[in-house]
Amino acid sequence: QVQLVESGGGLVQAGGSLNLSCAASGLTFNKYAMGWFRQAPGKEREFVAVVSFNGGRTDYADAVKGRFTISRDNADNVPYLQMDRLKPGDTAVYYCAAALGFLPGTAYDYWGQGTQVPVSS
Repeated sequence: QVQLVESGGGLVQAGGSLNLSCAASGLTFNKYAMGWFRQAPGKEREFVAVVSFNGGRTDYADAVKGRFTISRDNADNVPYLQMDRLKPGDTAVYYCAAALGFLPGTAYDYWGQGTQVPVSS
């Protein structure tokens, strides 16, 4: 049974930082690209960032480039999302997900339950 469990969310002031992590189990972790998505209140879920199966490639949404950094630890089966210079517009529930492909449009096979990140102004 595949499980993805996000942690690290919580209330933060604008300009602050958070580091999200996602404990992955039940899958061959180093075969999957790992992505982070977010869903703000009243909006559709949107792509944030993705890291390839071996960490060699990354991609980001324009809205977070230069502020967020995605990484992964294949020894511990954990992807991370370091979020710096947070803005109120980053307020959302953040989800990690696993996919066998890296390119845009790839279908993600597994999803976590999400962690809330409220950013106060």
